[in-house]
Amino acid sequence: MGKHATHIVWDWNGTLFHDIDAVIGATNSAFAEIGLEPITLETYRDLYCVPVPRFYERLMGRLPTDAEWLVMDEAFHRHYSTHRLGCELAAGVDLLLEGWQSAGRSQSILSMYGHDELLPIVRDFGIESRFVLVEGRTGPSGGTKSAHMARHLAAMESVDPRRTVVIGDAADDALAARDAGAHAVLYTGGSHSRASLMVAGVPVVDTLAEAVEMAGDIAV
Repeated sequence: MGKHATHIVWDWNGTLFHDIDAVIGATNSAFAEIGLEPITLETYRDLYCVPVPRFYERLMGRLPTDAEWLVMDEAFHRHYSTHRLGCELAAGVDLLLEGWQSAGRSQSILSMYGHDELLPIVRDFGIESRFVLVEGRTGPSGGTKSAHMARHLAAMESVDPRRTVVIGDAADDALAARDAGAHAVLYTGGSHSRASLMVAGVPVVDTLAEAVEMAGDIAV
């Protein structure tokens, strides 16, 4: 594998890991603790954004205070750790990862899920060997992915950002890709509605198979 080959940076939550039901469950469990009404999947997908406090602003009509945000964030992650246990990889992921690797192309994971929590999950699914690098978030949660993406790509000497495609389920994935000089394809199976993804100005697909096929055509 060299800089002439296309590299994929995969998002984890809502992309490789089909956890949207766990996210909604954890969100509503956390909301119940702080007196907010539960929301539907459709509402979540229409309103979700990062930085995550902006998402709460859309729901509450104001930004949470720093103290409120800490409570909300802790409650969500506490509930998510339970809800995610029943989640699986997205349909067909094993074959897509194997096929991309077998074709001599490289791939990595960059997630805003905590690094120490991410690694054991990836290992438990038996897919860690498919990736040249697996990285989760270090530092506070709730922020954007751009700075993390720049560091992630810089850590892989053989990867050229211009020949890299980020596949994710959030508009922030496209922004991070743009800021790092990479391409992006967005997937509708996760946290955003198609309408909210379309505003990012990058290709939007309904399956990860389409995303991989498009990645192979974009960075040529």
